[in-house]
Amino acid sequence: MNRRASYRHFLDIPTRWMDNDIYGHVNNVIYYSYFDTVVNEHLVRAGGLDIHAGPVIGVVVETFCRFHKSLVFPDIVEAGLRVAKLGNSSVKYEIGLFRRADEDPVATGHFVHVWVDRATRQPRPVPADIRHALAALVVSS
Repeated sequence: MNRRASYRHFLDIPTRWMDNDIYGHVNNVIYYSYFDTVVNEHLVRAGGLDIHAGPVIGVVVETFCRFHKSLVFPDIVEAGLRVAKLGNSSVKYEIGLFRRADEDPVATGHFVHVWVDRATRQPRPVPADIRHALAALVVSS
């Protein structure tokens, strides 16, 4: 299991009351929204991704999540992000979700973006500004 120090970028994400399910913990599908949030926050803030009108967008083609511990409201999730592979038109992100001050994650996972033309959905190279923002997050296997 990857510990906190193996991630390059972090984002605090507060859990919400509505994230809890009937079993008293954050529902599994919400973990994927945390993954999406940490990745896209970095792409917009550091990479200049124009989510509304940019000519190239990232389409998610693969996801995975392994649950280690439960989250509950009102936990603050510290979402860690790193890049496992930065290809020509694809990126594999790895995410670790942590409780404050915990070194071990509550969940780990990944997702893969393929960068495509917004209109045609044909693969395109990762845009230069985004590539630059992601290069700082690359870790070796």
